[in-house]
Amino acid sequence: MSVNPGTTIQRTRKTIYSRAESVENVCVLASRRSLGSFPKSAYSNHRINMDILRKIVCQKNTQFKKVWTKHSKSSINYVNGRIYFANFGCCFSSTVSKPLQLYEMPRCLKSEKIEDAMLCECPLGESLANASDYTSSLIAVTGHNWLLRIAADTGETLQKVYLGSYRKFRYITWDAPQETLVVKSIQKTTVSENQRNVIFYFAVFRVFPLSLVGVLEIDKKVFGSNVTDAMISNGMLIVMHSPGLVRLYSFERILKKYMQQECVIGETCNWRGESGTVGEFPFGIPCNIVVTERPPILFEVPCLENAFQVGGYPWHYIVTPNRKKEKGTYHICSIDDHSLAKNGIRDMKYCSLEPDWIHFHPDASERIIHVGPDQISVLRLKEIEDEAYKYEVTEDFVIHAVRDPKENNIVTFTASGRMVKKRYYELDDDPQQETFKAVVYEDELDLLTVVAVTQADVEGKAHVDLHCNETGRILKKITLQESWDVTHSHALVFDRDTLIHIEERPNHNFSCYVYKMHCGSEDS
Repeated sequence: MSVNPGTTIQRTRKTIYSRAESVENVCVLASRRSLGSFPKSAYSNHRINMDILRKIVCQKNTQFKKVWTKHSKSSINYVNGRIYFANFGCCFSSTVSKPLQLYEMPRCLKSEKIEDAMLCECPLGESLANASDYTSSLIAVTGHNWLLRIAADTGETLQKVYLGSYRKFRYITWDAPQETLVVKSIQKTTVSENQRNVIFYFAVFRVFPLSLVGVLEIDKKVFGSNVTDAMISNGMLIVMHSPGLVRLYSFERILKKYMQQECVIGETCNWRGESGTVGEFPFGIPCNIVVTERPPILFEVPCLENAFQVGGYPWHYIVTPNRKKEKGTYHICSIDDHSLAKNGIRDMKYCSLEPDWIHFHPDASERIIHVGPDQISVLRLKEIEDEAYKYEVTEDFVIHAVRDPKENNIVTFTASGRMVKKRYYELDDDPQQETFKAVVYEDELDLLTVVAVTQADVEGKAHVDLHCNETGRILKKITLQESWDVTHSHALVFDRDTLIHIEERPNHNFSCYVYKMHCGSEDS
């Protein structure tokens, strides 16, 4: 008998959380933790701790109070319990009762500032070569093309690699999380004779310790003159084309076939008549992966604005057909044969300024989240026996915004009371109605964090609702004290007992607001 792994994972997950929901008393969970695990419990101590915290967070008498506010003229970033200011040069810990500064790096030239960074944490159960490899660190790329590994809690530079001067590198992402990283150059708009038609470079590294895989160039003569963007993710080279076409190639196959010379950081290398130490200034790292002909295409799909996502179980992809009239419509198709799933065309048919958005759920359930102005649909893919379809999209649950029921959406008066001669229809994301602005998943507490905003007088008021990830049931409502201007950029993070709101206003004005869980009466 064949077993569907996705179904098995989901059943196990439901069993675990149904047991957690059945225990209402925190003291019982605390007692279970002290006694240890039992064969039928399916819990680890960490999971029990998170169940306890989840129940405390969602209690009626639990409040979230603003404990800290900080403003900045440069971008603010949050990474796993740390808040970064001054282009990652100043770090505060958010795990304590009020954010505490961990370090501040010496001021540097604008050309030397950190452009992008991400957190790197050592794997469990592996022996590493150096003691410093066990340290949580930031992997950062600077404006003058240095790749740095910085101790996350002290700011000490643990390792540095010079990338080279042939292109400015600016972006850093994971290929395989905590295993392989990719540093991407900026796009070349004007082509010199020396660089031919190369528009991007990708420097690929393994971590623990930081070691070089190679540097790949994306040449228009090879991949097509209409290439607009590219990325490396999950072992795939993904190339986007201007007519609205996405093509996938195997990066491993490219690496094996087109690697011209292996380079090792710290060792001497002879490259095209020049000799130097790999990763040191001024030699840097040569571009040692040069593709001379287009590799075999593993997969290609036309889509609007190159918006393409892969996920789910079995593997499916989400695209908008490459026609402008289809904007706002999403098709969910099998990656095997491009067949459309039953109920796989998702269209909320909203009249709004902001478009709806859709993505695969970041938890292990392989579901899909579709968010509109007043509705959040959590969808599931399942295999069916049907002559026309192999798979079907069903709704797990739907979260609706709180709105006053109306006979119609026709407005005849302005907010000031002036009568409008010609009636017009109200937008679905009208500021005076509760509108969803963000949906964030908190993995440890298994909660969906939903931000809803309503315009009250001049200012927008926002509240954060915590929903059960399995059922969609609302468990907690948190009101933000600061106003929420819908014309500004916002980011919200909910991490265990901490709520962080980062706002970007015009003229490079940034603000960070931190809320902490508080148990007790409102007056305490």
